[in-house]
Amino acid sequence: MEENKEQKGIAGAQKSSKNNQLHKTIWRWHFYAGIIFAPILVLLAVTGSVYLFKAEIENVLYADYYQVEPQGEQVSVSMQLEEVQALYPGAIVTKYRPGEDEARSNEVTVSSNGESLTVFMDPYTGKSVGELKDDDRIMDKIEEIHGELMAGKIGDRIVELAACWTIVLMATGFFLWFPKKRKGFGGVLFPRFGKGSKILRRDLHAVPAFWLTGGLLFLVMTGLPWSGFWGTNFQAIITNSGEGYPPSVWIGDAPSSDIETQEIAEVPWAAETLDVPLSSVQGLIPMPIDKVVGIADQQGIYPGYSIFIPQEQDGVYTLSVFPPKAQDEATMHIDQYSGAVLADYRYDNYGIIGKIVAWGITLHKGSQFGLVNQLISLAICLGVIFTVFTGIYLWWKRKPNKGSGAPKAPAIFKTKPFLALMIVLGILFPLVGLSILIVWLVDWAIIQRVPAVKRWLNA
Repeated sequence: MEENKEQKGIAGAQKSSKNNQLHKTIWRWHFYAGIIFAPILVLLAVTGSVYLFKAEIENVLYADYYQVEPQGEQVSVSMQLEEVQALYPGAIVTKYRPGEDEARSNEVTVSSNGESLTVFMDPYTGKSVGELKDDDRIMDKIEEIHGELMAGKIGDRIVELAACWTIVLMATGFFLWFPKKRKGFGGVLFPRFGKGSKILRRDLHAVPAFWLTGGLLFLVMTGLPWSGFWGTNFQAIITNSGEGYPPSVWIGDAPSSDIETQEIAEVPWAAETLDVPLSSVQGLIPMPIDKVVGIADQQGIYPGYSIFIPQEQDGVYTLSVFPPKAQDEATMHIDQYSGAVLADYRYDNYGIIGKIVAWGITLHKGSQFGLVNQLISLAICLGVIFTVFTGIYLWWKRKPNKGSGAPKAPAIFKTKPFLALMIVLGILFPLVGLSILIVWLVDWAIIQRVPAVKRWLNA
């Protein structure tokens, strides 16, 4: 009997030791991932909060450009484009966007002297009401910061890495939050305000983080399809699996070009890899753009669409619209000579994954369900900022005078459950896998071999 008790005691101690090692390992990785990516998460949350209200903000900032006074018949689109070309000799007209209602100006985008300009036209007078350099539009800057930190491809990869590591943060945070032996819901579903400042600091970080987990995971996963590495590969897999555009989207012969639609126009995510058809050259006189507008109206394209004007003899007019609701998306290619609709690709043509991504994007942008959608997404963004700062404050108050304050933990390879989690995340998100490898190499080559660094990190 005594021997059995002793064996059970040893087994219990070993199990407790393993659990303790796993807890310390997860805490350590949660801590460092948070410290490294906290500034980027705050930046993404701030810019995302602003971008949710893009339409409302631009309606105020550019009211003098957007608003016109309805007064009888409108001047033809062709004449408006002629006026623009007279104002900007030698400029190339690349895009036309008719206003979505009678009190909205039309927009003509031109390329002039190496710059892209948007000229706002009063459709009733046929005259310009102003211009904006596309590089100077404030909300475009916000979008650029949010998507790539205004650092191009490198910035895109950093944002993608931060988004993927946010999933690691949530997974490790959930483990640390998960109640083990705690009784009641204090510290689990709501903060404990009567247990002292130390416990309250922990609860003000852990409890809001738990409530944010679902919403934040949704924002991360719906943002990743736009990323340059994960998103591009995900899109290729979806297209090649048959969940991309179906052959039935083509009206007539299949396209003969090898150009993707995203190379000539800004279109919804599901249409980016759609091959561009070619116009059948019938003489050298393209039809006037007024007819393209008429076709768009006949086909019921959602107001606020853009017409990308072909620059090649065999190019096509490409229409696209980014409506508030995913089910109103459309991408259309029109023969510039005959006016034949060569491809009409809409939400109903999407595969199941395409539809899910389309809904995810409009929900991510806060437009699918209007103000309610905006307020919920805003609450998640503000919650992220709060959680980041409470986490930093929690660390700062716990941090000793010397050292990082992180728990000393065994190498990742000695905690098999955590190692398995990292392998799975590394497979699903390759940049995470690559960064884990880099961290391991840094740990092996520097942290474990430089005494001062090792002491500070409790390695």
